[in-house]
Amino acid sequence: MLGICVCLCAVFTHVLSQEAEEPVSYSCTEGYEYDRVREQCRDIDECALLDDACKGGMQCINHFGGYLCLPKSAKIYISKEGEQEPVPPVPPVIPALPIQPQLPRVFTGDQRIPHSGRTIRCTTGFTADDQNLCRDIDECATGRHTCGPEQTCYNTRGAYICQCQPGYQRSGDHCIDRDECALSHYCMHRCVNTQGSYYCECNLGYKLSSNNHSCEDVNECDNQSPCQHHCYNLIGSFLCQCDQGYELAQDEVSCQDIDECSFSSYMCQYQCINNPGSYSCECPDGYQLQGNTLCQDINECETGTHNCQDDEMCWNYYGGFRCYPRNPCEAPYVKTSENRCICRSQAECQGLPPSIVYKYMSIQAERTVPADIFQIQATNIYANTHNTFRIKAGNEGGEFFLRRSSNVSAMLVLTKPLTGPREYVVDLEMITQHLTMNYRSNSLLRLTIIVGPYAF
Repeated sequence: MLGICVCLCAVFTHVLSQEAEEPVSYSCTEGYEYDRVREQCRDIDECALLDDACKGGMQCINHFGGYLCLPKSAKIYISKEGEQEPVPPVPPVIPALPIQPQLPRVFTGDQRIPHSGRTIRCTTGFTADDQNLCRDIDECATGRHTCGPEQTCYNTRGAYICQCQPGYQRSGDHCIDRDECALSHYCMHRCVNTQGSYYCECNLGYKLSSNNHSCEDVNECDNQSPCQHHCYNLIGSFLCQCDQGYELAQDEVSCQDIDECSFSSYMCQYQCINNPGSYSCECPDGYQLQGNTLCQDINECETGTHNCQDDEMCWNYYGGFRCYPRNPCEAPYVKTSENRCICRSQAECQGLPPSIVYKYMSIQAERTVPADIFQIQATNIYANTHNTFRIKAGNEGGEFFLRRSSNVSAMLVLTKPLTGPREYVVDLEMITQHLTMNYRSNSLLRLTIIVGPYAF
């Protein structure tokens, strides 16, 4: 019985000694912890461990190796557990085994500790060393693994694992690219998948933040403004505006002049001149600009800008002036008062009107018709007389009509629009019939009508 106890103690001593010779330590990356039951690294649920992981009313979302704080209104899509690629365990670190003193050995399972020079037999994944101890085989170092060229071999106790490079996942015996964009990539705008990785892109008008996931607005107006005149930054874009008198071109950044003169023919009374960013009005010779659009006749006779002689009278009309003799009377007529001529020789005045009165007037071109333009009236009124009026000369084209207003007056009516510049000389005759004395007399008014070149 004493021999048996010694043998059992030797067995226990050998087992403990062998366990001490093969210690295995495991190390996981931050955010993971080692699961000794499943022999792999498992994610730590920080949202469950930390009481107040997120501040400001944000919700805590756990994910592989960490957690996120997102608004409570955010929509979150969580893949099923079976669809997630498990996080690979970090290869265990197996230190070199110290040399132990030789002890009596017994068979344990399929390991046979030799007695009297017999050889030990180790389980799969182990091999006997020169001291007849079972030590782990490093299949990765010895090349006794079946990992593909795109895989990395990690040695484990009694075995090994084949791990794909980051960004790849196993598909059978091969590694294929992991499409991070189909999973939770957290790109704010767009995710672009690449071989073994991915990157985020932002929409036009945004740039990628320093975290390489969020997008922030680009202020296009800060540095070199794309706008020709004024630039206004918008979220994700910008807006161009032009100075007054300009409008945006089709490229939405350049400014082109607005041709105000093309809007309407009534922009100016005479002529519209387009300028960069504006316009101006011009008037013809004989007129001056009144305000910004209207043209006003220049009275050359008042301003002294005429060239009439001393024996001439300056007569202003719309758009110009004319010089008429101060004494319009021609023989056998003599001047008795201003613009009035009388024939005193009965012999020479036979068949001629005894008096002629000279009058002048100016009208605008294209005047609306019919229009009353001049009134003729008797200067002397006698009892028992009857007056009649007629156009004696100067109405060959039928431009005028003389309408009798009363016994002593008549109105000259314009019947056709007249174009200028042109001068019309119209003789208006008044015939006086004495009813009791059976006496008849006549007088003549020679009216000079000057039509201006324009309708203003």
